[in-house]
Amino acid sequence: MPQESEALASTEARGRSVFDLVISRAHVFDGRRSLAGLYDVAIDGGEIASVSAEPLRGRQEVEAAGGWVVPGLIDTHIHFYDVRAVSGPQSMRVFEEDELPGRLGLFLDHGITTIKSVGDPTDGILNTRAAIAAGVLRGPRLLATGCGITGRDGHPATTVFSGNPWARERFTGEVDNVQQMRDLVHHLADRKVDAIKLLSEGACAHSGGPAYLWRNPAFPDGVELERLPLALLRAGIETGHERGLRVTVHTTQQAAAREAIEAGADGLEHGVTVEPLTDHSLIELMVEHGTTYTPTLWIDDAHPDARGNLKKAAEAGVHVVLGSDTFSGRGLFGANTLEEAELMAAAGMTPTQVLTAATSGAARQCVRPDLGTVAPGKRADLLVLNADPTADIGNLRDLSVVILNGRLVTDTR
Repeated sequence: MPQESEALASTEARGRSVFDLVISRAHVFDGRRSLAGLYDVAIDGGEIASVSAEPLRGRQEVEAAGGWVVPGLIDTHIHFYDVRAVSGPQSMRVFEEDELPGRLGLFLDHGITTIKSVGDPTDGILNTRAAIAAGVLRGPRLLATGCGITGRDGHPATTVFSGNPWARERFTGEVDNVQQMRDLVHHLADRKVDAIKLLSEGACAHSGGPAYLWRNPAFPDGVELERLPLALLRAGIETGHERGLRVTVHTTQQAAAREAIEAGADGLEHGVTVEPLTDHSLIELMVEHGTTYTPTLWIDDAHPDARGNLKKAAEAGVHVVLGSDTFSGRGLFGANTLEEAELMAAAGMTPTQVLTAATSGAARQCVRPDLGTVAPGKRADLLVLNADPTADIGNLRDLSVVILNGRLVTDTR
């Protein structure tokens, strides 16, 4: 909404006597910048109705007392289902009944109001999305790609799922040729996924591409793989775009990153992690194409060049977004996202840059302009903090209230 329209909407809203909910006397980070002074933020239904310097009245009120209101955080890269525990129908049911509800709640308890799953079993994650939307499950807004698409015997099929064939068939989509790629993307689009994720680094053994050693802290000895053939990469991106879906690509090397961007990828998952980012023209290409860069330091900080590469990209004006690559078995859902934000700051991003990456920037990557901004007409996903996150990103941990779709879902006051 243009600035003048936002101001008009706010003025009209102030004419109302009572709102559903009002957060009073708060500093505001609106998703891009801090607003000067103190504001009342009014909510009607699931939307923000007003951001007013004048006091407002609400049927329900949250006194911020000079604290901070920021948009709910968005983690654009998570893996929700437990890849170690889920190995058949019975273990899937046990996970969904015993573990899934509590893990969803952890995100809200840490201020993450939207998560994007980028490689979970398609049926399971879409059923979970529907249950959250219907109010059957308490959890953050869930966006999902369904399975990640890779080449035959690529990552994560032969790395993470090498000993788990049942999960391999469901968490990953392995394709051998262009037609299979197009068919799978169409199938996922028909299932109403929110985006498509391709994995560039890993393909069929006979692709003829240059082999390399895939490394990850969980696989210190490395696994030799080949990149997804260019024809398949292009087919996946083109088909996703034909269906109106954003397509992001898993990369770790400069060559793969360039190939993905030139093929039309909208974003890079991980970006460049296993080597220094020395190709300045690649950075310029990212800026020119508006490519989003998701550094996933929570998992990739073990690579010595990951922080420096992020700093170079951010300083050049690349659209950086927060995505932790959090998964079951390490750390804690929700807390891992906050650690990602702190690692991004440690890499050299300012707290304001990190906050933008976790709110309006992440919303842009998810093609959800209704999220990530504190302004009239936007979705009322909001956090109330006791301390200034623009001074210290660690203050995201000093959380008192979480509001999702206009309703208090966490209140520690």
